Amino acid sequence: MTMNDRAAPLRVALFGHGISSSLSPRLHESEASAQGLTLRYELMDTRDDGRPLSRRLDDLKEHGYAGANITHPHKREVIDLLDEVAPAAQRLGAVNTVLFTDRGAVGHNTDAPGYAAAFRRHLAGVPMRSVVQTGAGGAGSAVAHAQLDAGVGRIGVYDVDHGRAEALVADLREVHGAGRAHVVTDVHATVAEADGLVNASPVGMAHLPGTPVSVELLRPPLWVSDVVYMPVDTELLVASRARGLRTLSGIHMCVHQAALAFELFTGHTANVDRMAAQVAEAAPRPTGSNRL
Repeated sequence: MTMNDRAAPLRVALFGHGISSSLSPRLHESEASAQGLTLRYELMDTRDDGRPLSRRLDDLKEHGYAGANITHPHKREVIDLLDEVAPAAQRLGAVNTVLFTDRGAVGHNTDAPGYAAAFRRHLAGVPMRSVVQTGAGGAGSAVAHAQLDAGVGRIGVYDVDHGRAEALVADLREVHGAGRAHVVTDVHATVAEADGLVNASPVGMAHLPGTPVSVELLRPPLWVSDVVYMPVDTELLVASRARGLRTLSGIHMCVHQAALAFELFTGHTANVDRMAAQVAEAAPRPTGSNRL
């Protein structure tokens, strides 16, 4: 059900860990207001109590919510709790948007197309022969598939959970071809030969500071993309820019995937530039920094 079907304000939520500083409420509510719509977006940190995600989803349905966004660490877990999963999300093995419909709870993934749109817009022209990606979770799956769809020649996947990296690589090979993905065991050596580095791990988030690889590996002509968007200026991005590397902030993926989720929730097309302006105004950043 979309906003077109409702007289009352649309209600949606975000489930995840460490989401208190999320910009999603402002992005969705301000865009709805600009379009003459009323939308209430609520943050529900799943670390606050012991209730399982299944119970939380049931609560939303019972209280008339239109749906929810799903973030770390629930993007894979939520799939088994849904009545239907869109083909693109099924292929990725991860869901970041759930709609409550007449068919039940339906899962979608806006991360992959959101990342692809951000990449095309902000890293146009970068070499894409080989990329190293850290992180093989729900976001990692979406971003890896998006890179290969966009023309990256070969992607190496590293994760502290070696089995998870192997599982993602097996999936990428099945979809894109055996020669286009491999598991990385020696990050230092692999990054040294790569065109790009993508961080799709939670390292760099406000509750998990640091960088996914040593900053000594950051050297031109390497380009760097960070999926983490809070803080906007992660340690990885700050170090990369200081060394003259082209970078893609996670905030751009955030805006593009949010625009797609907004359309799913409301049935209205979002204005991406207007949402990006909201981020530029609202996102906390170090003094003197004006980079996105």
